[in-house]
Amino acid sequence: MQLVKVETDPRPFLPEPITDAEAAAMFRAVLALFRHWGVAEDQAAVILDLSPRTYARWKAGALGRIGRDGKARLSNLMGIHKALRLIFREPSRGYAWIKAANAAFSGRSALDVMAGGELTDLMRVRRYLDAERGGW
Repeated sequence: MQLVKVETDPRPFLPEPITDAEAAAMFRAVLALFRHWGVAEDQAAVILDLSPRTYARWKAGALGRIGRDGKARLSNLMGIHKALRLIFREPSRGYAWIKAANAAFSGRSALDVMAGGELTDLMRVRRYLDAERGGW
């Protein structure tokens, strides 16, 4: 038996970095999500880790540079939205779920958890939803 050496490149398994254009599109999508979810302006700024003034400026269209943490926050919010769309047939049920008390979060809502302001808070909600839908 002859062994064959196979060259492997680990890069195909690593996700491509989010571009600035993709981040800007995600930000616009997240603004629509926040409207559907009924997120208050101050909560939105905390969730995105922006000052209220910066959030208002970005929301008005003067989008600044979105760093790695901001891109990760946007990505997690989009993942939460995707998971909710897969779990609930009716979008309105998914939108309502965000504000509903949940035993998995000690009686708090997903919005309460996300409004903790840490990236890990968003990740916690996303992981929970991914597990509920049977994803990873």
